[in-house]
This record gives sequence, structure tokens and C-alpha cells, in this order.
Amino acid sequence: MRVLIINASQLLTLTGPDRPRAGREMSSLGLIRDGAVLIDEEGLIIASGPRDRVQKQAGERISYQLIDAGGRVVLPGFVDSHAHPVFSGPRLDDFERRIQGRSYADIAAMGGGILWTVNGVRGASEQSLADGLRAWARLFLQAGTSTLEAKSGYGLSLEDELKILRVIRAVGREGPLELIATFLGAHAVPPELKGRKDEYMRRVCEEMLPVVSREGLARFVDVFCDEGYFTPEHAERLFKAASQAGLGAKIHAEQLSLTGGSRLAVRAAACSADHLDHIDDAGVQALVGSRTVAGLVPGSNYFFNKPYPPARRLIDSGAAVALATDFNPGTCPCWDMRMILSIACTQMRMSPAEALVAATINGAWALGLGKTHGSLEPGRQADILCYEAEDYREIPYYFGRGSVAWLMKRGQLVYENATMASQSVRDGV
Repeated sequence: MRVLIINASQLLTLTGPDRPRAGREMSSLGLIRDGAVLIDEEGLIIASGPRDRVQKQAGERISYQLIDAGGRVVLPGFVDSHAHPVFSGPRLDDFERRIQGRSYADIAAMGGGILWTVNGVRGASEQSLADGLRAWARLFLQAGTSTLEAKSGYGLSLEDELKILRVIRAVGREGPLELIATFLGAHAVPPELKGRKDEYMRRVCEEMLPVVSREGLARFVDVFCDEGYFTPEHAERLFKAASQAGLGAKIHAEQLSLTGGSRLAVRAAACSADHLDHIDDAGVQALVGSRTVAGLVPGSNYFFNKPYPPARRLIDSGAAVALATDFNPGTCPCWDMRMILSIACTQMRMSPAEALVAATINGAWALGLGKTHGSLEPGRQADILCYEAEDYREIPYYFGRGSVAWLMKRGQLVYENATMASQSVRDGV
């Protein structure tokens, strides 16, 4: 049955060019007052726009399910383009040590950091990891996220990286949260190969990547290209192997230091270059005019009490910016894009409109999904969020408040907030 959504105080369609939104384009939400959306039986959008026009297009003789948005804001579901959601437990010792003044390097040297999580994942069963991911998936949905990138990278061996990716595939197939898998074997050097980065990268490219590709376990590869981890030369080698295997590229770049990773991302036609805390003018200019999205994850900066990436400089220069949670057990235990939006506005001086563009359509482009996700245009997937607000600016304004009224995935309601006034759902003709 078709679905007709009516009575949206503000309908944010995110209509625009068929590419990542850059510079001033990030201020355009395609806002329609008293808006409506018509969805077909396959969960695709037929029409979106003013209520009268869309209702007329729905027709009088075709049956449909009518959903009254109750004068709330309706927008695309959030697309979270950077997350590490498969792990066995939180890094609470790291948290305390950081509060006491220990650095990232200090904590790693004390047995914490990425390798602490690696040890936990290696000792965990596939079933327990899947149960954990399902639990996190429910929380993402409740916060309005309809599509989530999910990285491996806490296995660092063929067996354990495959275990993580198989968990992502299994839970993603169950739905309703859509999971986009990324192979991050090049996250760190495993303890058994300490000091042998070249040897480990050879294993990633020649032993792990072919199996990941053959089993169809990931859409992207990623690499932590930074001081103390992998060099741009390592990243180039990985990207070449990934291209030959038919996988796209993403990169952790300029988080801890300036390495030139953002420029490498553009040369490799990567979908996104993420973090960018230490990006320089050359890196910014490389991103301008490219289709590589600057993926900013300010929740990590908040949790680490570190300076934020230069969102304002990137946008004002004409780059395309996405926002993501970077959800992980060590550096950003936040799954809620609403908090990320608030941080982006208050700490990085992004406007509410820019932040919402970054969390929807540009997040979709950062995952290679910009033609099907992230906007409410005809032919796009009907991933729709109804927010308990009359004005979209309330979304980043009120933080720490659960305000999602309901979330729809492919035209089906997958989450409803029972504590709020229920929207009217009935059959119509």
C-alpha cells in the first residue's frame, strides 16, 4: 500500500544538485511549509512538496496509509557515515587516565587504546558481538539514524576481521538499520607484528582484502593514516589494491598530525576524508571542487577535549562537509547524531541548516549513496524522520533530549516514541 505523510510544519526535502553539497549550497534545505510526502509500495518517494499538490497527486481512487505528522518537522533520516560499532566493551580505564592527563600515546603504551579493544574482540564470539551490535542498532534508530557505516578494525587478523565483517553483514540483513560495511584492517599494527608495519600492510592487501572482496563483506576500505600509524605510502598501496578489488576508499586523515592524507584522498577519489583536525590550506583547497567529502566527527574532539576541525574554513572555502558520530568504545561513545549537530553548531559555528545538510545528504555522499539516500526527492529511498519540533533549528538547540517522534525506513515505520502524542495513522482513499 502507498503511504501519504501530511501536516509537516516544515518538510526538509534537501533537494539540490546531484553531488555533495558544498560551500553556500549547504545552507539550502529545500524547506516546504505544510509539506507532504507520497511513497510507493516499494518504499520509494513518488512526490514531496506542498500538501495540496502532493495530495492531488496521490489521487482520490487509490488506497493508501495516511500518516499525520502532527505539525512536526519531517526530514530525511540521519546518515551516519563514520562509526566503529562492533566491539566487546567500553574503555573505561582509558577514560579515567585521560581525565588524569594521560595522552593518547601514553594510554596506548599502557596497554589501552585500540589494541585493548582488539584483545576483547579477538576473545569474543561472533554471537556476542552480533548481540552487541543489535543493541546499539536500536539506539541509533531511536536517535533518528536510518543508515550507518560500520567499520571493522578491531580484529587485525584475517580471522577476526572477517568475524567482525560477517557480524555486520548478518545484523545488517536483519534490519531495520541499514549498515554499510567498511574494511578497516589498516587501523593499527597488531601486537604480534609490532614494529613491522610494512609486513602487516602486505598482509592486509594480499591476504585479507582478497577474501573480504570475494565474500562481498565490505563496500569500502579505510586506513588510519596518521603519525604513529600508517603513512601515505601505505595508504596508497591499500587504495590501489582496493581499486583492483572493486572497493571504494575512505581515510582517517589529519587527526593527530598533518600527513597529507586529505590530498591523498582526493587523488584516490575517496568518498570521504575524515577527522581533519590538522588539515592545512593545501588540503582544504584539494577538497574544494572534488567529490571527496570532508567527514567531521566533532564528538571525538568533545570527548578528548581537543580543538575542533575547521568546519567554518572548509565550508567558506567551498568544500563539502559531512557530520558523523565516530561511535566507538574509546574516543567517542556517542551514537546520537542530535548531540553531534549541537556540537557542530555551538563549537564549530556551523549553522543549523549546514549541520542538517552535513548529517543527511552529505553523509549519504560520504558513503557513495547520494543518488538514493539523504533527501526526500522523487525516486529516493523513503528513509524519513519525524521530529518533535515545529522548527528545524530546535534539533541542535535542544540537546540531551529525546525528540524523535518516529522514524521510517524504506517506507515502513521502524521506531515510534510511545511517550509522545501519537501521530494519526489510518487508511485513506
